[in-house]
Amino acid sequence: MSVMYVIELDGFGGPEVMRWAQSPDLPGPGAGEVLIDVTAAGVNRADLLQRQGFYPPPPGASEVLGLECSGVIAQVGAGVRDWHPGDRVCALLSGGGYAEQVVVPATQLLPVPEGMDLAVAAALPEVAATVWSNLVMRAGLRAGQLLLIHGGGSGIGTHAIQVAVSRGARVAVTAGSQGKLDRCKEFGASILINYREEDFVATLAESGGADVILDNMGAAYLGRNIEALAEDGQLCIIGMQGGVKGELNLSTLLGKRGTVHATNLRKRAATGRSSKAEIITELHRHLWPLIAEGTVVPVVHAELPVTDAAAAHELLDSAETVGKVILRIRED
Repeated sequence: MSVMYVIELDGFGGPEVMRWAQSPDLPGPGAGEVLIDVTAAGVNRADLLQRQGFYPPPPGASEVLGLECSGVIAQVGAGVRDWHPGDRVCALLSGGGYAEQVVVPATQLLPVPEGMDLAVAAALPEVAATVWSNLVMRAGLRAGQLLLIHGGGSGIGTHAIQVAVSRGARVAVTAGSQGKLDRCKEFGASILINYREEDFVATLAESGGADVILDNMGAAYLGRNIEALAEDGQLCIIGMQGGVKGELNLSTLLGKRGTVHATNLRKRAATGRSSKAEIITELHRHLWPLIAEGTVVPVVHAELPVTDAAAAHELLDSAETVGKVILRIRED
């Protein structure tokens, strides 16, 4: 039996439970799928949660960490007509990115923009799909609106700033250091809030509140986010770093005619309404031209070899990181 290498977990726990180890080769791609020789994988907070045992993969998904990757198509399955062996792609995954090869539905592939480093492209699929599906497809962010992004220096945050600015919106961000706020300003944010020193509710009140809030904190910020909304504002919850159970003042929400959305990307269906395929189609049509022309760029804080996956997780979890961390699996 031939083998490949993947990151395996020796139980759940800290970064030290990950190891680069041999695993049986994947079967060839099924109908509608492709097999990718992985060049690099993006590191996401969901990977850290899964490593700790808090975020199991959905049924049928790979147990291997990794929700996005870039690489070269090695094989295509029956019925795949738009992609061919040798194509340079990046892919949105349900799991399996921390490996030499991964099988993925062809509907979750995007071409690597011309001139972009193949490894860097691994930083795009997860953040692009999360940001576009929430801010554009769900909230309908438009010119003149004010967007508040919590965690502006994160991979999601740095991407969301650029997307919002490209659509003519104003951007406010929260971050925990002046260094991160300065970077957010470089990407186009105009209202910079150090959450260690300022109350974002009071700061946003000076501008009439936020039309859209992109929130990674969940329960801890729920009440204050509602207070920070403008009339007819929308709160988009994409993370639970601040807990899963919060108290919602319906009177305040009703008074503002506000809306609360909560979305998950990994557990979406592969095809159909609100599916990964639908999001990828929208990205290819509307966002990829902005990336190709350099209006929206991937922000990579560091690239580490996959054998240093533990250090990559520690780096993503540190207060210093701005943008994405990627793991290099193989050379181009």
